[in-house]
Amino acid sequence: MTDETPSAPVRRPTTMDGIAERWVDTLVDLDPTTATWIGRPGRTSEYGDLSPAGHDRHASEAAATLREVDDAPIVDDVDRVTRDDLRSELRLDLEHHASRLHLRDLNVIASPVQAVREVFDLMPVATEADWADVSGRLSHVGDALDGYVETLRAGLAEGIVPARRQVEKVAVQCDRIGAPGGFFSDLVEGAVLADGSAPPPGLAADLATGAASASAAYLRLRDVLRDELLPRAVSDDAVGREAYGLHSRRFLGASVDLDETYEWGLDELARMTDEQEAIARSIEPGASVRRAIEVLDADPARRLDGTDALREWMQALSDRAVDELGRSHFDIPEEVRRLECRIAPTRDGGIYYTSPSDDFSRPGRMWWSVPEGVTRFGTWRETTTVYHEGVPGHHLQLGMAVHNRATLNTWRRQLAGTSGHAEGWALYAERLMDELGYLDDPGDRLGMLDGQRMRAARVVLDIGVHLGKPFPGGGGAWNAENALAFMRENVNMDDEFVVFEVDRYLGWPGQAPSYKVGQRIWEDLRAERQRRDGADFDMRRFHRDALRLGGVGLDTLRRALLA
Repeated sequence: MTDETPSAPVRRPTTMDGIAERWVDTLVDLDPTTATWIGRPGRTSEYGDLSPAGHDRHASEAAATLREVDDAPIVDDVDRVTRDDLRSELRLDLEHHASRLHLRDLNVIASPVQAVREVFDLMPVATEADWADVSGRLSHVGDALDGYVETLRAGLAEGIVPARRQVEKVAVQCDRIGAPGGFFSDLVEGAVLADGSAPPPGLAADLATGAASASAAYLRLRDVLRDELLPRAVSDDAVGREAYGLHSRRFLGASVDLDETYEWGLDELARMTDEQEAIARSIEPGASVRRAIEVLDADPARRLDGTDALREWMQALSDRAVDELGRSHFDIPEEVRRLECRIAPTRDGGIYYTSPSDDFSRPGRMWWSVPEGVTRFGTWRETTTVYHEGVPGHHLQLGMAVHNRATLNTWRRQLAGTSGHAEGWALYAERLMDELGYLDDPGDRLGMLDGQRMRAARVVLDIGVHLGKPFPGGGGAWNAENALAFMRENVNMDDEFVVFEVDRYLGWPGQAPSYKVGQRIWEDLRAERQRRDGADFDMRRFHRDALRLGGVGLDTLRRALLA
């Protein structure tokens, strides 16, 4: 166990902790879905205000909290980390608001369109009261999307509009969600209580009414996108250097030299390609990567048929990793040893992790959103994915943050941090499992390198497209068409996945590179600690020091670990 178990002395909350706790309260007040995310009771049927007025209120609250942070005394190192990271996040919030980028917040994976629906994945559904909350939130979907439409229309008035590609693709998503047999109708038709009984007739009727209302709201949004936004959407997918720099800093919690990072990405991609080709030849003498994949895919021992088999395999592999690493390489408290592997209710191809609630009543969960028609899975591709999403990846990192309540305030445990911090750790965790011998099987190692190569490729693609850099090897500047060809050359995925991934990069600038850039920073920090500590370096202690910080930006992480 760590020295921050629930039985350890509880740190006395400081002024800075109080500010951070009030900021969590403010965020929950501004957006009640935040309460659902962290497992806090109350306002479970509501949404935040997605209109311009809601964005303005968020900026006003952030500015007021920033003044409090700047004036607060610092008691200890925990306070120092909280101040550094909260100050950085609040400043970025204000900078983002001033840039007006929220007026064009529309993309295929992580915009309000998806967030309004996705909160239902986290809502408990065991009791009548739980389903009543679901019914209440269903009835508010229309209000939430109406506020969002106000924001998009404000963007139209100011000439700040999303790219045409994103508008077209998201309109299709809205159509799919709102159609008969879409997400909301499926949700309520499958309503069942924990004891297996159906909700009472009155509640069932309310659920059906709410589902119809929510579905209709998504179809109205589809019409707004097609009729109002699409004719005025911009044709250029690139956001440009200034906007990209802001997005990059938000996803990393750090400033990096984008041009140097692009060149590093090219080098890293070449290195990953060389490693893959060497492993391919060990699978079959003289084999190309493509041929090695054919060999692995043809191996019945590496094949899973059906989503039930996939879920059971994920769970067994995760349980084994938790058990063995908890005895040998990490301190894993009992609450964090529980990780549920699930098939997601959607079909968009994503694989993701959701954190445990603050009291661990909802455990950490790994989700796989399997596209319709996909029924066969290769274990060689996905062994490293389980380590990425589970232990020692996201689940260990984020679960430990929740566990360390004796030291960390709620903001540090549940809401702080960046994609670069979390996803960088998860990629670092994949490489760590390779170091520890868990990927010695050539197939599993090829799968890990396949993912690492993809992450390196998208560093190059993402920065290249949005900064208008020359396409490698000539042929003019980066664009959507050569970006898709580039990804098809560098990943081994169904083409449906590849197309979605490229659309994601084009519409969510700066996020995809944060994985590999974050990994780079994590590895550099470990190397620097090892250089400083010399013979006294202890990897287990390094990991413990890092995980006890909770979520932070990567600049804050660097200062904390190298202080």
